[in-house]
Amino acid sequence: MAALGWLTPRRRSATARSVLAGEASAEAARKTALGDELLDGTDFPGTTEAERAAEAEPEAPQEPAEPAEPEFPVAGDDLAAAFFDLDNTVMQGAAIFHFGRGLYKREFFRRRELARFAWQQAWFRLAGVEDPEHMQDARDSALSIVKGHKVSELMSIGEEIYDEYMAVRIWPGTRALAQAHLDAGQKVWLVTAAPVETATIIARRLGLTGALGTVAESVDGVYTGRLVGEPLHGPAKAEAVRALAAAEGLDLARCAAYSDSHNDIPMLSLVGHPYAINPDTKLRKHARSNDWRLRDYRTGRKAVKIGVPAAAGVGAIAGGTAAAIALHRRRK
Repeated sequence: MAALGWLTPRRRSATARSVLAGEASAEAARKTALGDELLDGTDFPGTTEAERAAEAEPEAPQEPAEPAEPEFPVAGDDLAAAFFDLDNTVMQGAAIFHFGRGLYKREFFRRRELARFAWQQAWFRLAGVEDPEHMQDARDSALSIVKGHKVSELMSIGEEIYDEYMAVRIWPGTRALAQAHLDAGQKVWLVTAAPVETATIIARRLGLTGALGTVAESVDGVYTGRLVGEPLHGPAKAEAVRALAAAEGLDLARCAAYSDSHNDIPMLSLVGHPYAINPDTKLRKHARSNDWRLRDYRTGRKAVKIGVPAAAGVGAIAGGTAAAIALHRRRK
């Protein structure tokens, strides 16, 4: 019967590990946003040529604007901030999927690891819920890849991967929402299960304040192969937002949060202005029943989530498996 456990969805509440993960993520985010050196002497480039070219392109036709909400965001309200989920909210697909593609291209994966990752990825896609044993296995596999590598090395590679795969996948509509908060003088944070280093790169490239993400332990700038707490997913995201708001002196009732996934209902429920962006079926239903605002920037007959399900976004490199296998076959 244990093998069928994934057929019955389970509600997760905050645990000591999720609280630890949230607090660690908030601490890392604040240090980065305050300009502390996340890595030894790492320089982070500004706008790239690719981004400048993208900005110069004509904007896609916009859907008719909804009735104006002049009272929000409130300009000059320094007790308010905005928190944006990343995957399928700010960016099409999963950041870890694209990061995995880049790592495979740079030969971080070996063939025997691909089969293992493929099984783990298939499980997450079929199950759609977090089975503890399988999630632990995925985390261990992913962490074994980065173990012994320098944080600075992964950050440098992450900058390249952003240019290669991520920059063109930013949703213009969600980007405009984030800019509205920035223009109002508010801080804007990404909140994601992706590694905090990857999330920080994306936040900086978009001109946002910073990022909350999964924190992998490092000693003297080298990954140990362990996480601090657990992946920043579900309740852990809410704990990270709560910890950051307390440290920043924010009033959560005046803050906004944006996400596509029902897994982020704990985070969305914390703030006074929750938004469902490109929502999955469960979140759309929840948002409508609670009178939350909705935005959908997807096109096509059916708004299908792009990339891997949120349950796979556990800070694991397994998200790159599908692309890795495809690339491997193409090269044979």
